[in-house]
Amino acid sequence: MVDDFEPCRRFVSTTLEKQLPLQVIGEAGDGLEAVQKAHPQQPDLILLDIGLPTLNGIEAARRIRELSPKSKILFVSENRSWDIVEEALRTGAGGYVVKSDAAGELLPAVNAVLGGKRFVSASLAGHDLTDPKEEQTADHNRVGVVLPFPPQNV
Repeated sequence: MVDDFEPCRRFVSTTLEKQLPLQVIGEAGDGLEAVQKAHPQQPDLILLDIGLPTLNGIEAARRIRELSPKSKILFVSENRSWDIVEEALRTGAGGYVVKSDAAGELLPAVNAVLGGKRFVSASLAGHDLTDPKEEQTADHNRVGVVLPFPPQNV
């Protein structure tokens, strides 16, 4: 988890390790640290906030994609601006979870992204994320929207 608020990082890491069969191999408090750790660690999944010191999450994601191309990225941010969400997804990220929705959506989002699908918080799901010919599938047992990945028009 990459977030400048340490209690948030600790909560997310603890929650993921307790609820899913995965191991948290690192945390970072800013975007530059995330980039520096991604290359040697080559994690399967990186959770990134947008508003990070030294290097924002979007730029960190771009650099991480170059250094660790197999790492999947899931944004976890309070930013709800659709322009920011769109830019974040254009980095090749597998999803975007709004922090205030994370209690119910984080685990389904992690599972979706690790499974090769795109996940977007339900509070953002009214926006067009796919080619009109692609089918959007909302899993009603989960709050967010799971979409085929990668979408055609992002």
